[in-house]
Amino acid sequence: METLNNWIISVNDFIYTYILIAALIVIGLYFTFKSKFVQFRDIREMFRLLGDGIAGGKSHKNSVTSFQAFCIATASRVGTGNLAGVATALALGGPGAIFWMWLIALVGSASAFVESTLAQVYKTKGERTFIGGPAFYMERGLRRRWMGILFAVIITITFGLVFNSVQANTVTFAFNEVFGTSRVWFGAILTAFTFLVIFGGIHRIAVISGILVPLMAIAYILLAVYILGTRAGMLPGVMGSIFSNALGFEQFAGGGLGVIVMQGIRRGLFSNEAGMGSAPNAAATADVSHPAKQGLIQALSVFTDTLIICSCTAFIILLSGVPLDGSVKGIQLTQMALTREIGSTGGQFIAVAILLFAFSSIVGNYSYCETNLLFISKNKTYLQVYRVAVGAMVMFGSVAALDLVWNLADLAMAVMTVINLVAIVLLGKIALKVLQDYQRQRRTSKKNIIFKAFSIPELKDSTSEWE
Repeated sequence: METLNNWIISVNDFIYTYILIAALIVIGLYFTFKSKFVQFRDIREMFRLLGDGIAGGKSHKNSVTSFQAFCIATASRVGTGNLAGVATALALGGPGAIFWMWLIALVGSASAFVESTLAQVYKTKGERTFIGGPAFYMERGLRRRWMGILFAVIITITFGLVFNSVQANTVTFAFNEVFGTSRVWFGAILTAFTFLVIFGGIHRIAVISGILVPLMAIAYILLAVYILGTRAGMLPGVMGSIFSNALGFEQFAGGGLGVIVMQGIRRGLFSNEAGMGSAPNAAATADVSHPAKQGLIQALSVFTDTLIICSCTAFIILLSGVPLDGSVKGIQLTQMALTREIGSTGGQFIAVAILLFAFSSIVGNYSYCETNLLFISKNKTYLQVYRVAVGAMVMFGSVAALDLVWNLADLAMAVMTVINLVAIVLLGKIALKVLQDYQRQRRTSKKNIIFKAFSIPELKDSTSEWE
């Protein structure tokens, strides 16, 4: 097992160092400039659209609202990456890793807008809701079904199996650490609840996510605000350590800068998923009048995840003064920090919080995979078998070694991200034209904005839901 883990680490180092980091930053910057800084310029519009999604309700039975789609994507994003992943980044990369998490979120949100807009453009009607995502825009936009199948296979392995094992791993560790709960028995209970939800289909997942995500996010943010308020005098020093560690000469000269950047980018990508190709699967399910609406809302989800929730975890850890020497990492580090801040209840709170975060991520991750399985084949037998496999991996992750699980997640995440980045670069001009159409209509009317496929000649015969 150790040999396998070392091999995976070597492959990860190569992909992230020589391919992925540069690609994410360059492509994110490209879409930032081509969209005229859409993630910053239209931030007010993002919140307005999200508010409309909350208040607007469903247009018809079984449809998924823009807010529910936002919650599904956020449910997948807001998980162990926010509590355990941030802690691991700090333990291995130091405070500077947080700066690089922020950077990849700010730059990557433009890529998130593009991929989610494309998912809306090329979505199709499923049995109960709209379905779509990278596999669909690879087939319908690029005319490369083989590429869509390749992506669909990888995401079903990555999210439904590997990532869900990471979520389960963190939950069982947290409860074992605080309550002494058997990881085997708790894993079995978690697996049972997973089956209960995923066998109900994507519509049940939308409902569950719409309830869990806001509650858990608000509770965690309020706790962080309380801690920040009690330690306000230390904040300037913490901010200084983040920036000095991220860009300092000492780290550069000592060869440590690469580790800082690597950890920040890896954990940032695992957390916010910008450019990875996962969130578009949720974005496609939304029933909206214009594709750009959901693109903007999903860009906001990136900000919510990294700039707010990940930052909460980072500040809690850095303010607590827990050791960042790598001796403690993952969820145990976050628990230790909160215990120092608010006593023994801190570790208990984190255990409960990570349960809600992780469970919402498990069901959100599964929803992506269901869509992609239906893309590969309409045979429901495969879907049932896959649901069983998802439950089995939740059980496996509950008892597996921490390092191996996280390294497998990094490898799977890198491969699918590279494939998706190729697709959105090739189709990016479509998303930018859709954005221009939305902005043009906004200037004349903010209420009756409706997208028509014929307004973009390149979409002829490639989409069926925007006639």
